[in-house]
Amino acid sequence: MSADVRPFLAEVPAADLADLRERLRRTRWPEAETVTDRSQGVPLAYLRELCAYWEREHDWRRAEARLNAVPQFRTEVDGLGIHFLHARSPHPDALPLVMTHGWPGSVLEFLKVVGPLTDPVAHGGRAEDAFHVVCPSLPGYGFSDRPSKPGWGVERVAQAWAELMARLGYHRYGAQGHDWGTSVTALLARHDPAHVRGIHLVPPLAPPDPDTFGDLTDAERASLRDMEHAKEWEDGYSAEQSTRPQTLGYGLTDSPTALCAWIAEKFWAWSDHDGDLESVISRDELLDNVTLYWLTGTGASSARLYWESIRQVQKWFSEPGADVVTAPAGCTVFPKEMPRPSRRWAARRFTDIRYWSEPPRGGHFAALEQPELFVAEVRACFRALRNPSNHSDLRDLRDR
Repeated sequence: MSADVRPFLAEVPAADLADLRERLRRTRWPEAETVTDRSQGVPLAYLRELCAYWEREHDWRRAEARLNAVPQFRTEVDGLGIHFLHARSPHPDALPLVMTHGWPGSVLEFLKVVGPLTDPVAHGGRAEDAFHVVCPSLPGYGFSDRPSKPGWGVERVAQAWAELMARLGYHRYGAQGHDWGTSVTALLARHDPAHVRGIHLVPPLAPPDPDTFGDLTDAERASLRDMEHAKEWEDGYSAEQSTRPQTLGYGLTDSPTALCAWIAEKFWAWSDHDGDLESVISRDELLDNVTLYWLTGTGASSARLYWESIRQVQKWFSEPGADVVTAPAGCTVFPKEMPRPSRRWAARRFTDIRYWSEPPRGGHFAALEQPELFVAEVRACFRALRNPSNHSDLRDLRDR
């Protein structure tokens, strides 16, 4: 490992936690919504209860200990300090795998899956499914540095990840991602084809194919309906973050209650549950993630990635003729994900799909919601990508 890579521990000052509790106590609350559902946003009663728990009972030190139980590091790439988890497998021939999170998530999403991915035998799996796991925090997120100048969009992030993996000594590796991580992963495969031997996308970003509109499946019709609904009712956050992230950032950086509402709304809307978010993501897990955003002051900087890249990304799942990705790919489309392209739509952009799965449950935060299912998907995907009997060009996939 390069000398430029330094060990890191999360050690938040006690004064920062005391300040958080004091700010929560002094929240100036609005009146309640005028509807009985969530069509106007996070209900007042729900948020007051959640923030009361955050102030009085949530234990960041427990979350901090979980994070510090995984080896963490920081290194400077392209002039910016990057934080990352790096858990090596006990199996020396494991496949190096860089996993990229999105918004409003963080590397905390992966804490449940690092163990099973790095040491499958200890979790009922097979040694040949082992990975050396690298989970970087996106620029402007978590314990990575916040860019001070424009230019840190998804393409530059992908280039930084290629440099990071090379610095760690991984000359052949796989890549996996969701949300922003889907775009970063696809771009990484295009930027570094000599070293990226396969990718796993959750989900792939690909536009509907107009040639299929006369013969749509039920799933494709549902996908189109949900995309139209999201455009009208769910995309306000994206419009604000992509146009005025600085204006929004004042509230997200100054008010923990505003930050909590902004993030909790998406965890509720994008997770696969029957009206009870805590049935799949616990209250503590949600607040661990919100607290990380608060303590690192990344409400504005994380939103700024939308200003940098969302217009480009939107074209990839809405306009035919999007940039083609030729890398061997595996795709998992969870039922509560958005968008949900069909395989034939995705094949127009991803020309070498070797694994496709549509699990019966799971949403946008799959590694957190359904960790066992997520691990099974990652294992199955890369098992298909590196099967020498079917894909001789990938027989050396696990070599570093």
